[in-house]
Amino acid sequence: MERAQTSLNSDPEPRGRWSFWRNLSGFWLLGLCNNFAYVVMLSAAHDILHQQESHNSTSPVSISTSRFAFTSHVFQAVLLADILPTLVIKAVAPFFIHKFPYGCRVLTCVATATASFLLVSFSSTVGMSILGVIFASMSSGLGELSFLSLTVFFDGSVLGGWGSGTGGAGVIGAFLYSAFTQAGLSPRTTLLIMLVVPYQTLTGYWLLSVCCCLRGLGSRIQGLVKFIVPLGLVYFAEYFINQGLLELLFFPASFLSHAEQYRWYQTLYQIGVFVSRSSLFCVKIRRVWIMSVLQCVNAVLLCVAVQFHFLPNVFTVFVIIFYEGLLGGAAYINTFHFISKETGAREREFAMAAASVGDSLGIALSSPLSFFVHNYFCSR
Repeated sequence: MERAQTSLNSDPEPRGRWSFWRNLSGFWLLGLCNNFAYVVMLSAAHDILHQQESHNSTSPVSISTSRFAFTSHVFQAVLLADILPTLVIKAVAPFFIHKFPYGCRVLTCVATATASFLLVSFSSTVGMSILGVIFASMSSGLGELSFLSLTVFFDGSVLGGWGSGTGGAGVIGAFLYSAFTQAGLSPRTTLLIMLVVPYQTLTGYWLLSVCCCLRGLGSRIQGLVKFIVPLGLVYFAEYFINQGLLELLFFPASFLSHAEQYRWYQTLYQIGVFVSRSSLFCVKIRRVWIMSVLQCVNAVLLCVAVQFHFLPNVFTVFVIIFYEGLLGGAAYINTFHFISKETGAREREFAMAAASVGDSLGIALSSPLSFFVHNYFCSR
């Protein structure tokens, strides 16, 4: 009997094997993302604080001693900012954190980690840099106690995945930061590139199908992926165009000034969105993924146009931007139309609310890329 049981466990069904690796990968990714900001913030804050000191100092020789003392106190503050919030959260939160759903905790971790990257990236004072480190510590502390609690709903092996991921964060975070800065990127640009990492927490959380284990919602969330992903991709490409490229599509020979061209781009985009979001009475498009592909084609086309200036005049861009708005509005309204038609009455309210994260997530993820691309073209 014992031998039979051992044999059964050593040859799991394909579905069981998939669940095992999915859960292990999910916790590994959660561990990596949870500690990534915590690790990177120390190095980044160190570099940015040095930059601020060099900007503020006008006579290095005469103030070298005071600068050394200032630096010592500042970095002591950074170390405290990196550990004290985590300590406080771990000491207090276990008494009430169970009242908050895991989804809310994950979003809070992502939001605070994102805030830490942005604050340290754009810091102009020592206090602002330290505040960014505090947010990273808050994200790490909340994430650690939440995800460790979450492991009890899974096979005990997932704890190994979590531990490996947190260890990998130290190696990968330190290596990537060193590699990017060594390659010539500034600490600010490096941190903005690394903004994609906190959002991978959502990927790890989704892999776990957490709600399926806790409240039977996992299958409902997975059923929405076919709607959320295409919608998010449409908005990712759309806002990459709007935030990163539109300002760069300038035609000096036009009778319109640069500012006037940009204003018309925005106006025609909004007109396109209005028309397509109002089109549900006339036409319905089931295959939203087609609009995702077409919007990505738009983004690539306009990015190449900024690089090589092959579009003949501003009116060509007007047409493309209007078309961009049509695609975005149509993807939005058709996504929610078919969610309402294809989900049961008991799940419809949840489905409509949950799917709304798609466009917001796409917009958020496009921001660091559009910022980087915009700065790249402007610096040439």
